[in-house]
Amino acid sequence: MKIEQIYTGCLAEAAYYIESNGEAAIIDPLREVAPYLRKAEKDTAVIKYIFETHFHADFVSGHVDLAEKSGAEIVYGPTAITSFKSHIARDGEQFKVGDLTITVLHTPGHTPESTTYLLHDKQHKPYCIFTGDTLFIGDVGRPDLAQQGDLTEEDMAGALYDSLQNKLLTLPDDVLVYPAHGAGSACGKHMSKETFDTLGHQKEVNYALKAGSKAQFIKEVTEGILPPPQYFAKNAAMNKHGYEPFDEVYEKGLKPLDPSEFEAMANASGAQLLDTRDPQVFAAGFVPSSVNIGLNGQFAPWVGALITDLKQPLLLITEPGKEEETITRLARVGYDNAIGYLAGGIVAWQIAEKALDTVSSISAEEFEQRANEGAAIKVLDVRKPGEYDAGHLDIAMSRPLDYINDWTGEIDQKATYYIHCAGGYRSMVAASILKARGVEHVVDVIGGYAAIKNTGLKLFC
Repeated sequence: MKIEQIYTGCLAEAAYYIESNGEAAIIDPLREVAPYLRKAEKDTAVIKYIFETHFHADFVSGHVDLAEKSGAEIVYGPTAITSFKSHIARDGEQFKVGDLTITVLHTPGHTPESTTYLLHDKQHKPYCIFTGDTLFIGDVGRPDLAQQGDLTEEDMAGALYDSLQNKLLTLPDDVLVYPAHGAGSACGKHMSKETFDTLGHQKEVNYALKAGSKAQFIKEVTEGILPPPQYFAKNAAMNKHGYEPFDEVYEKGLKPLDPSEFEAMANASGAQLLDTRDPQVFAAGFVPSSVNIGLNGQFAPWVGALITDLKQPLLLITEPGKEEETITRLARVGYDNAIGYLAGGIVAWQIAEKALDTVSSISAEEFEQRANEGAAIKVLDVRKPGEYDAGHLDIAMSRPLDYINDWTGEIDQKATYYIHCAGGYRSMVAASILKARGVEHVVDVIGGYAAIKNTGLKLFC
């Protein structure tokens, strides 16, 4: 028996590869399916099933492409309805993978079709559960993403409570819990950085599992939920109805363009220019009107949160050699319309003597000096509301990056704004968006709030 958790940090997502006696199954695969095919080939195994725990909202699953390439059957739990060929399992239905048995446990609450898969080993002993977004390490799934008809998020939370109590918490304490996500995912509130645990330990430490009553559980689970990113519903629809084959997405995006071709394409297509380099490298010189979302951060979720149209054409500026990675990570969240990249990167643009723009960046110490000069300065704190509430500058306005499309209209395009986040990634994203929208005087504070705390500026907690 082989069970491998395949964890993708930038999405905080876990897929699973299971193999036994020449047969394999994949649970919640990512969009690019070649890694799963290679694993099966290495094990001389046939991929028999693709188990989906629910219609994912935060990424596009690779289920459709993987079924096409492997011949495996896509399996969903009860109540799921798809536009492609799939097996809708009944509650309690069992599937054989080599010497292993996988049992369907319908666990609605996060979504109506949410399903947990219980794996019994070849001795028929309950070994682990693949819980999707029903049960996380330290948390449970948010109940507000897939309400139907007159059902409220409180109704869904109640269903989740029943699923946990009646289906999962009755299992032995030594059963391993393998969830679909870890810390950093927007699918829960308090997820641990650990990516698996025993069910018994979760009963002891998971706040949601320790709730004394159903009413308390509903209250705790529904409190403090931030609105979901705008791309969630769109990704869920793609997972339900299908999508363009990844190979075609890849071929379309991997088109090298010299600077003149890139400039002409930008003017003709209305494409968003997306620069994926590190923030301070971007600040030193970039193609005018390009937006910086660095690969060395939570790239895909931020693209999904900030670029509101999945069909928006994208032209890419990357470090040379990072084009393929960029296209792959865009496709993971449904952005399938990359139409080319700047061949040779920003160096080629400079050699062609094309215009460059910059973002001013200053140290926390220089920022302190300017703040203490007496004149009022405008400071934007683009961290999340909870981060701001935990501690902030008394002169800073809370303007979360997540909602920049809502608050940009409040900005005085002639004023100077000093922008910071926690460490510098999000502030450069915000600065680049503001510059692309005509706000010329933006200043990034290097090192963000972490660096500012080491100065003498007045903080408010």
